[in-house]
Amino acid sequence: MTDAIFGLARQSSSEFPATIYYAFKQSEIEQEGLSSTGWATFLQAIISAGYSIVGTWPVRTERAARTIASGTNALANSVVLVCRKKEATAEVVTRAEFVRALKRELPPAIAELQAANIAPADMPQSAIGPGMGVFSRYKAVLEADDSPMKVKSALQLINRELDEFLSDVQGEFDDDTRFAITWFEQHGTDKGEYGAADNLARARGIAVESVKHAGIVESAAGKVRILKRDELLEEWEPATDTHLTVWECCQYVISKLETEGEYEAAVLLKKIGPDKADAVKDLAYCLYDICSNKRKDAKEATSYNALIAVWTELTRRAASIHDIDLGGDRQTAMNL
Repeated sequence: MTDAIFGLARQSSSEFPATIYYAFKQSEIEQEGLSSTGWATFLQAIISAGYSIVGTWPVRTERAARTIASGTNALANSVVLVCRKKEATAEVVTRAEFVRALKRELPPAIAELQAANIAPADMPQSAIGPGMGVFSRYKAVLEADDSPMKVKSALQLINRELDEFLSDVQGEFDDDTRFAITWFEQHGTDKGEYGAADNLARARGIAVESVKHAGIVESAAGKVRILKRDELLEEWEPATDTHLTVWECCQYVISKLETEGEYEAAVLLKKIGPDKADAVKDLAYCLYDICSNKRKDAKEATSYNALIAVWTELTRRAASIHDIDLGGDRQTAMNL
């Protein structure tokens, strides 16, 4: 493999990018994740050949209904890498300098990927592009003992920055939603002790009763649990909800999408409004990360991934819906 990459680099022109295709094995993802030995070795060969990686794009090349993926939330199993010849003036930097560059450049790049509605399942692979773009533009990144940093270590740092970005987004949500995120991460929809919930709520500057009033949790007999989507109110209107939260909006939109389809989900998204809608998308990314990487709940993760996968279509439909007020009864119509 290394010889093949070096051969490609020798024949490449510095004026044009090179595109290289990598196919993940399912077992590789399941056992080692996106810093797997095979993937890291492949990237190391590309960088050693004198390339700088400027983009990575997941490609779905197998049917979602194939036997190995049935009932799972499989990642895109292939990646296209965009590479350019490394500049002759490339610098040698320290680990600390590389980390500072990552913290400066990766968050806005991830924000752009989210704005493009990259599916949460594909986000880790997509974030590798700008992250490895930072790493591979240097001649070398030196560890504390002056040894060159390995690609696998760089991948781990990139994934850590992605996790921190998703965690930082949580600070922009309302307090009830922030409580729900942490409680869900710890307990899912199972019951937890009221005392622990009370401590968490106080840390958010609220009370458990506030989260209960918002329609997010059930609190009884010294136990607290997050309500499942099939327990939500059947007739819910954001305009009349006096305690509206991002958590509710996200769960109701997913419920509409799963039970009534894209049009009804788009109608609800229109009622929620653009400000809350953007927060719903951010929350879906956060909850996908929790379900997929922390709780290992593939079924629940699929719901959040599916929402982002159709987000462009939902927002397009929502934008084409206009409100008609007839004697106090609100109707919706779509411009076809």
